[in-house]
Amino acid sequence: MRKRGVNTQNIIFGGERLGIYFLETGAVSRGSKVVYDRAHSAICEIEPGMIDWAKVFDGAGWFHWTGITPAISQGAADACLEAVKVASKMGITISTDLNYRAKLWQYGGDREAIMTELTSYCDVILGNEEDAEKHFGIKPEGLDITTQGHDVKAEAFLSVCKQMITKFPKAKKVITTLRGSISASHNTWAGVLYDGKKMYETRQYQITHIVDRVGGGDSFMGGLIYGLLKYPEDDQNALDFAVAASCLKHTIKGDANLVTVDEVQKLMGGDASGRVAR
Repeated sequence: MRKRGVNTQNIIFGGERLGIYFLETGAVSRGSKVVYDRAHSAICEIEPGMIDWAKVFDGAGWFHWTGITPAISQGAADACLEAVKVASKMGITISTDLNYRAKLWQYGGDREAIMTELTSYCDVILGNEEDAEKHFGIKPEGLDITTQGHDVKAEAFLSVCKQMITKFPKAKKVITTLRGSISASHNTWAGVLYDGKKMYETRQYQITHIVDRVGGGDSFMGGLIYGLLKYPEDDQNALDFAVAASCLKHTIKGDANLVTVDEVQKLMGGDASGRVAR
């Protein structure tokens, strides 16, 4: 019988240390700032051939990668490509969060070529308007996003989703998060999903007192994967779950979402009272 649970027996050791980053938390009109320290870290030094991906994916049904990984080093980009190729051959669902990080793409790799090849293997693609523009040169047609503030309508991103589906024909769903930044402490938050035929959109949440927005995108993706698996025939419900889960994450310090499924569903149902549960 295959053992379940979390342990360290399959960890591969390399590099000089673990990578870290430093976060200066912003507030009101002062935005947060991140300083990355990844040089000579374990993930920076990874190379193709170090991981037996067929063994890793044995029994798995879903593989998710983030655009941060190929931004770290050429070795990390090559290892990520190796992973998606094996996952694709094994029939595993592949998803990505495009996660453009200007401060990480410093090693000289051809970002557009690298991200285009990696994303071509994906069934589910998540990104925002900046990710699509910086990685692939895809912009909302007839709209300058920088002048729209927090009043951008979901319909404005339909052209981005359509362009992404055309560029990546394997993709079954393209999802865009819609963050309106009124200040560092007050954001609006919503999302859209396009399945090649229909665009789904969520309600817009007003996050008026952000505790910590770091991890907001990861909590959205985690909620989306859960939603797509839990509600395979209901993309609207899956998208609503992802946005609500991520909205709640903004109220939690640290980059992990600690809420329960019941709490997410409660917010989805319209209860945003914040009342004490006794």
